[in-house]
Amino acid sequence: MRIDPKLKEWATETQLKCIDAVNELGWRGAARDIGVRLSTIQGAVSGVKKRAAKAGYAPESDMTHIAPSPFDVSGVSTHYDADGKPTAQWVKTKLNNDKAYDALKEWVGWLVEDVKGKSPKIRAPARVNEDLLTVYPVGDPHLGMYSWAAETGSDFDLEIAERLMCSAIDRLVACAPASAIALLLELGDLFHADNSSNATPRNANALDVDTRWARVLQIGLRVMIYTIKALLKKHKKVIVKLNAGNHDPHTSFALSLALDAFFHLDDRVVVDLSPAVHWYYTFGKVLIGSTHGDTTKVAALPGVMAADRPVDWGGTTHRYWYLGHIHHRDMKEFPGVVCEYFRTLAARDAWHSQQGYRAGRDMVCIVHHKNHGEVERHRCDLSMLEAV
Repeated sequence: MRIDPKLKEWATETQLKCIDAVNELGWRGAARDIGVRLSTIQGAVSGVKKRAAKAGYAPESDMTHIAPSPFDVSGVSTHYDADGKPTAQWVKTKLNNDKAYDALKEWVGWLVEDVKGKSPKIRAPARVNEDLLTVYPVGDPHLGMYSWAAETGSDFDLEIAERLMCSAIDRLVACAPASAIALLLELGDLFHADNSSNATPRNANALDVDTRWARVLQIGLRVMIYTIKALLKKHKKVIVKLNAGNHDPHTSFALSLALDAFFHLDDRVVVDLSPAVHWYYTFGKVLIGSTHGDTTKVAALPGVMAADRPVDWGGTTHRYWYLGHIHHRDMKEFPGVVCEYFRTLAARDAWHSQQGYRAGRDMVCIVHHKNHGEVERHRCDLSMLEAV
């Protein structure tokens, strides 16, 4: 029995070899020619068929409507007439997150090709302390969120958000020591909305937004470029990590790609492009983990860190988790790990105001020594920025 050549579209290099061998020599002949068991050949072809079916192609089951990338087929309903012939078919699809990230990466890569490596060269500081790392945790900026003071107690829009973030970074950089490395750690929800639907991606909750989504993206890029340039003046190397939040799982990644392209030729800037929910960085005897905070319960994070980074866990003595999401200050110490949630500079939206949330608003930077862990921190309160 010949194998449908169209299945090659979903085959790996090894599976391609198996399909061609079966069509030329038959099943047993293919096994002898390749030098494997017959079950190995059968397993390879079966794997291709499963992958094709997931995309919507299984003609033996009357499935021939292929889902466009980045979607997978999640269900098929076929209506048959009295003679057993299909007369109608309904195909349901769902977004494949892995394919979505690949498609987004390809699209943004094309979009920013003309500005690749266009960042200006900034002179490195003459002297830095190689034993120090300064972490700049940026808690949930929510760029693009709108708040009306008469309703929530504080005005907030895109222009206010940009001014507060840039002013806070200027103050913190001025206070921080000239450590060799700066870790710009955006903790998620940099953007209030992930697209122009103005709703959260997961639960479709309506959002209070300011101005157009495209303009929010432009300002977000401008704010992050401003921040990185400010850090380059004080530190020899800047590592940038934007965590995906529940408000911006795709736009945060797109922004990371844009920043990576803009600073492409600057070897002093490293933009981490990992889509992993849990992210880690090791500095001497310091291990830092970071995640937005909406997926894993805080009590589970110590075990997650130990499981994900067993070698780093064993080789460090100061371990930290830095999180956002809840918008208020909270610190929990577990055996071996301190988990800390950070505030935001953003105001409350109408819903959070109605629910009684009244946390303070600030931004901090934290200085770590490679042997001693956290040795100092500096805080910039909202009142300091409003006084400017």
